[in-house]
Amino acid sequence: MKLQVTKRIALGLLALSVWNCKTSDLEPIPYDSGVYILNAGNFSSNNGTISFLPRTGNTVATNIFQAANPSLGLSGGVQGYAEVNGKGLILVDNSTAGQDKVEIVEAGTFKSRATLKTPDIENPRQVIQAGPNKAYISCWDVSGDYSAGTFYKNPGYIAVVDLNTSTVIKKIPAVKGVEKMVVSGTEAFVGSNTYSGDKTLLVIDLNTDTEKQRIAFGSTPEPIALDANGQLWIQAGNDLVQIDPLTRLISKRLTFSAAPGSVTISADKRAFYYTLSGKTYRLPIESTIGPGSQVVARSFSALGVDPQTGRLYGSQSPALYTQAGYVLRYEPTGALIDSVKAEIAPSGFYFR
Repeated sequence: MKLQVTKRIALGLLALSVWNCKTSDLEPIPYDSGVYILNAGNFSSNNGTISFLPRTGNTVATNIFQAANPSLGLSGGVQGYAEVNGKGLILVDNSTAGQDKVEIVEAGTFKSRATLKTPDIENPRQVIQAGPNKAYISCWDVSGDYSAGTFYKNPGYIAVVDLNTSTVIKKIPAVKGVEKMVVSGTEAFVGSNTYSGDKTLLVIDLNTDTEKQRIAFGSTPEPIALDANGQLWIQAGNDLVQIDPLTRLISKRLTFSAAPGSVTISADKRAFYYTLSGKTYRLPIESTIGPGSQVVARSFSALGVDPQTGRLYGSQSPALYTQAGYVLRYEPTGALIDSVKAEIAPSGFYFR
């Protein structure tokens, strides 16, 4: 009897030991639940970074790419970030020609996996998921002389990235100053930077990675998001335009006194937050006239909405991009939660 008990105890201790070994091998995920703050940095200094702010605290982890990869650096301005199937893509724009790149990292840890460089990547602007393991990156291509009116190469392109191989497998010719993209079904609606002057909305087939249609606009179209009803919203100058992505027909046009800034959609996709004339407003998608209701008596350089909590995030920077900026968090009602110090020129958010 004593022998059986002893054996059972030994087996139990062995099982516990094996379980402890297995669990200790699991590395913690340091940047799991919260928001990545995209800090553009000072463009001429090429010192952009990414910070991490958890939802339940106000302690910011700074320069997390460098922390995860001590021997590497971003070395440029951070233009965008997105995740596709466990991989993160950081868009890096360097002030020196030929130095732009995309860093591919492990989502949640930011450990480097691969780097996409020029000539595959030139002036990257936005990245979106275009398939189970595929990303689209809008690129201006090589920039020219702004004073001579030849800054934007015509056309720019969309780099198609296969994340199985971490390579650019195709470049889709796009529009001049190509920038913002929104996916609806098996199509991507692509617009351009307002300063490019291009007035074309491009439609890309995600299955074939080819151009499907070009739609003429009266002003430069900048796709924003799909609302709760699956309708596509586009900013075009001083207007917010609602389009049926299936018929391509305009269902609504809201005109403002000036161009709305930092437009972002709410967590339930039933309203937009935007800045105008030094204030931040909330505008329901059912509205037929602006400006909507004021939620914060100040404006921000960038706005974001946490899809889990519905909270509003706004960023502010000093006049000279040499000092750290701040991120302010608000309840959907506009009640201030807190203000946290980020890094230089916080200009975008990615929630996970």
